Amino acid sequence: MKVDLFSEEEVISGCKKGERRYQEILYRRFARKMYALCLSYAGNRGFAQDILQEAFIKVFKNIAQYQQKGSLEGWIRRIVTNTAIDMLRQNHKIESYIEEEPLHTENASENEALDHLGSDEILAQVARLPEGARVIFNLYAMEGYTHKEIAQRLKISTGTSKSQFNRARQLLQNYLTEINT
Repeated sequence: MKVDLFSEEEVISGCKKGERRYQEILYRRFARKMYALCLSYAGNRGFAQDILQEAFIKVFKNIAQYQQKGSLEGWIRRIVTNTAIDMLRQNHKIESYIEEEPLHTENASENEALDHLGSDEILAQVARLPEGARVIFNLYAMEGYTHKEIAQRLKISTGTSKSQFNRARQLLQNYLTEINT
């Protein structure tokens, strides 16, 4: 089935009517991008697939609420992000943070490390972070949430959000330097 044959409005309208054909088109259009987002939160493929499935169930249940203000992709992305956080919290995975300051390495700069790696390799290193720190890193660095918004969403202090982000960033820099040397 060619997913590009239908306009976004046609797909949304068909999904609002509960037509499986349009649900499949919507899924095919956004599943790859949203899976990458799920993987960045989950840290492993199986859990990422579970998040993706649960998120798309929510998308289809709530598509009638989509007002076509802002992008459809952004609306779906919010649902995926919220689903990931909820599922991590339900599985008690979000409570693991970085307890100690990571060692600082001076072998290579962050930009030098990034220049030699593809996005899959970088995501693999993000997946090594403790779950709580990974969620904060993703929300701040990839999703653009403020530390205040993260703190409210995760029910932590703003200071915890800031310190975990900084520790996660430094730990990632160490990971990237390790694989680059």
